[in-house]
This record gives sequence, C-alpha cells and structure tokens, in this order.
Amino acid sequence: MSETVAVVDYGMGNLHSAGKALEKMAAEGQHILVTGDPERIRAADRVVFPGVGAIRDCIKVITETGLDRAILDVIDARKPLLAVCVGMQALMDFSEENDGVDCLGMFEGRVQFFGEQYGETGERLKVPHMGWNQVQQVQAHPVWDNIADNSRFYFVHSYCVTGLPEPQVAGRCEYGLAFAAAAARDNVFAVQFHPEKSADAGLQLLANFLRWQP
Repeated sequence: MSETVAVVDYGMGNLHSAGKALEKMAAEGQHILVTGDPERIRAADRVVFPGVGAIRDCIKVITETGLDRAILDVIDARKPLLAVCVGMQALMDFSEENDGVDCLGMFEGRVQFFGEQYGETGERLKVPHMGWNQVQQVQAHPVWDNIADNSRFYFVHSYCVTGLPEPQVAGRCEYGLAFAAAAARDNVFAVQFHPEKSADAGLQLLANFLRWQP
C-alpha cells in the first residue's frame, strides 16, 4: 500500500503532536504530509482537518487560501476525512462564536457556547470544558473499532455542537448539557476531542481512521 495522508495546515495551532501521533499509527506505505497547499490536499488519499482557536479566524483563513474548497472537494471525492475540534465545528452549518459565523455546511448542526452549566451535585462547571470526559458511542462505526464504549477522551473547548440530526451523531458527551462529541456522514468522521492527546483510545481511533475504507 502506498498512501498520502494530508494534515491540513492553515497556520492555526501546533500540528506537531497530531503529525507525530499519525506517524506512529500509520500503516506501512502511509506517508503523513502536513501541508497548506490545496492541490496537495486534493491529491491526498485521506485527509485530517484539525483546528484550534476561534472559528471566525479558521473560516477566514481557509476561505482566503482556497482550503475550504479543497476540503469540500476531498469530501465530494469520497476520500476519508477526519475533522478534529474546531475542524469538526467548521463542518457544521453555523457557529454562534464571534457574533455568528457561517460554516461549511457538511453537517446540519449548530455550534453553541456552553454558557452556565451545572454538574450533578449543583456545582457550576468551568468553561472551557477542559480535560478528560467519557464519550458514549451512539452508533457503530469502523472508527470506533476496538475502543470501549464510554472511553475517556481529552477535550479543550468552550463551544459545542448541538442540533445534529440523530443519524449523524456518532458519539455523545455530557458537560452540563449533552452535545455531539463525534459526527459521521458517509466518508467523514469528526470529533470534538483531541485524539492525539487521548492516550490509547485516541491512538486507536487514529489507527482506525488510517485503515477505514468508507
């Protein structure tokens, strides 16, 4: 097997840990390429779309550089795509962040601020939601293979995806409110947590994605 796995680099965040984690789990013949070149992303066999920071900056940069069209072309070409954190949020219809931002519209969800949320014992929960939390696997999916239901993954976010149609919800998490921790549609799998920071479960998820044939 000879495959190129492109990690979309649009200048937001340190992609070193994501790239290293993917390299660690790559099969023989898979080459990890961190690139901001839309044509190299289009030519890749599978693509990882990470993201940190504010959604307005993310959408502005990928639109100005043509990366938005490249990502949509990858999806249209039925190539496997994994979106992470703000990358997941960017695939939704709309985000409330930064006074409202239209996103890429690949999923029918909405990104909302956590606001004031309270735990089971009445304590006010800190925002951002930062640290380890359990993810319920709502639907069976190859990217969940060999990962126990309710495994813990590492989150860092102040905004979360809600309103996603039930058939598109792959994983659910609770932090005061229930939100989509993972979304799946055709050749796209998206997660709010950071697999590269999520120990064995996260590495298994990356390995599953690298071998997934949608």
